[in-house]
Amino acid sequence: MRFRKLMAFLLLGCVLFSHQTVLAGLGSKKAAYQGGTISSLNNGAKEPIEGVLKDTETELLFTPDDKKKAGTVIRIPYKAITEIEYGQKAGRRVGAAVATAVLISPVGLFMLFSKKRKHFMTVSWTDPEGKEQVAVLELGKDIIRETLAVTKTKSGKEITYQDEEAKKSSKGK
Repeated sequence: MRFRKLMAFLLLGCVLFSHQTVLAGLGSKKAAYQGGTISSLNNGAKEPIEGVLKDTETELLFTPDDKKKAGTVIRIPYKAITEIEYGQKAGRRVGAAVATAVLISPVGLFMLFSKKRKHFMTVSWTDPEGKEQVAVLELGKDIIRETLAVTKTKSGKEITYQDEEAKKSSKGK
């Protein structure tokens, strides 16, 4: 019994303190740069770079939270946008379910059947030097619809949806 408690404690600690914590995830009002052509943010790190997404009258701005990336702001002028794509990735909460199942069996089983969704917006644009740029941004659940609507309206570009589920989700249905 003592060994079981120790294993449960260690497993819970691994889940809670790992870089890809299942229980924390991306904040609902945050965004994360997942990848793209922005060389100052593609420094070989495998982790997404969390930050704040803000829209101004003329451009979409992504500002990283990471102090090491201070001063690195992705500026996407709405008039320069060539394409917008939106998609989702749904996955099971396996890590959280396993950790919780060890401690409280019924709750862990319930979590195993719940889904987490990640929401991705890919934006392509032409920079001032005429080069094509791309940014894949993960969006927090509270900023998805507004970000998509504002980007579509201000850029004048239609959104390409990866599938019907993404299309329904972006419209709140």
